[in-house]
Amino acid sequence: MAILWLERRDVEFFYADLLDRFGGLAGPPDEDALEATLARPQNQPAYEPQSTIFELAAAYGYGFSRNHCFPDGNKRIALAAMDVFLMLNGYDILVDEAEAVVIIETLATGDRSQEELAEWLAANSSDLPEGEI
Repeated sequence: MAILWLERRDVEFFYADLLDRFGGLAGPPDEDALEATLARPQNQPAYEPQSTIFELAAAYGYGFSRNHCFPDGNKRIALAAMDVFLMLNGYDILVDEAEAVVIIETLATGDRSQEELAEWLAANSSDLPEGEI
């Protein structure tokens, strides 16, 4: 099955929605950081051909939480990006919001690596039932 990637317009839509729901500082994205973050998972298989879907999702999470693509809400968009990417590709993250927040916080502070995030995603995700997205 071909991998379905996140597109910039989708991420910008999610970001605007998150700001509407939770508040935060609006403003234009850092263009270079956003483009690099979106390209990171797509380029990863060229360097690591055996990358799992969870490693690719973790690349999105790491990129958004660490690259500060937006003026505010980077941890929120990191979690949303991983969640939507996994759903598009047939998986669902099965944790409560509190645990997800702790994971993203430790990623953003550098206390969790991208590899550890991928392992956590693999351990805490399941296949979506047929036909659900």
